Amino acid sequence: MNSIDRSRRRLAIAAAGLAGFVDAVGFLSAKGYFVSFMSGNTTRLGVDLAVAPHRAIVPAGLIAGFLLGVFAGALLAIRFETRRKVAVLALVTILLIGAALAHAAGATTAMPGFLVLAMGALNNTFQRDGEVTVGLTYMTGALVRFAQGLAARIAGSGGEGWVNWLLLWLGLALGALAGAYALLSAPGIALWLACLWSLTLVWAARGITESTRNT
Repeated sequence: MNSIDRSRRRLAIAAAGLAGFVDAVGFLSAKGYFVSFMSGNTTRLGVDLAVAPHRAIVPAGLIAGFLLGVFAGALLAIRFETRRKVAVLALVTILLIGAALAHAAGATTAMPGFLVLAMGALNNTFQRDGEVTVGLTYMTGALVRFAQGLAARIAGSGGEGWVNWLLLWLGLALGALAGAYALLSAPGIALWLACLWSLTLVWAARGITESTRNT
């Protein structure tokens, strides 16, 4: 977070918010499984294999779908290197539209499939040299860096920028709150709100890309 400029940090926080929103919708819809948090699904996979092996296909399928989404997003990022953020977020938007259509059609299996693909792809938004620089769907690292930075700041040995990691986590947390509230209060439009959110991110990413080209 500290290696990118302010406009990109804002985009990262907003994208983390989208991830939280979508994961909350997926979590409530998939009976306790995740569409963006694969550590949680890995734990569920281990527990299901030990307790009820026939249920393990659910977390295993979600993990596989997430990997496929990351793979597809990475290929797209390589293909459109100079417009990577726009291309990746456009793919995320298309997949979220697929999820919203599946939900409207009552396709309860297809919907989380589209969601997990979208969340996997989203992690390709911020890259450098083929490596993810800002994880958008998992926050353990962000919380560690926040706590380490705060400790360094208090100790007087650096730690500048610790607040950026806190804001990234808050983006995910508040997005999850919004997603849960949206699904519980207006289930018919919750995923369409996610689509609109994602489309707004595409527009913002396009503005960042164009401003970079003109400087």
